[in-house]
Amino acid sequence: MSAEKTAKKVAKKAPRKAAGEPVLLSGGNPQIAKGDGAAPVEAYIAAMPGWKKDVGRRIDALVTKAAPNARKAVKWNSPFYGMAEKHWFLSFHCYARYVKVAFFNGASLTPLPPGVSKQKEVRYLDIHEDDTIDEAQITDWVKQASHLPGMRM
Repeated sequence: MSAEKTAKKVAKKAPRKAAGEPVLLSGGNPQIAKGDGAAPVEAYIAAMPGWKKDVGRRIDALVTKAAPNARKAVKWNSPFYGMAEKHWFLSFHCYARYVKVAFFNGASLTPLPPGVSKQKEVRYLDIHEDDTIDEAQITDWVKQASHLPGMRM
């Protein structure tokens, strides 16, 4: 393969972004470097596209209020929340049509979050653009989840 064809092939695969803006991966999920603390989570939320940014802000605020001592981090291009080091109870991730909130011990929550997983203990809540966020229910799930043993990662 000629150098010119190789360069064109690489250029097609390279993500496009404006200078200084994070790359958006498939579904519009921001590519944010791994990091511990609130700053990487804030960077992730700031990079969420369109209406998803408001969902990210709301979820972060609800978690922060319901579990004020929760640790925050970005891992695998998603924000994570936990109570003990390397033990996480919640994460969320952008997809093309929704934001998926993962409760890692969601099978122990009452009532159960609606989304099932291939993993026995994990349950999901998918939030679409026109959905009304049930803040009271999410707050209750976060309070419950923050008292359960987190998933070790």
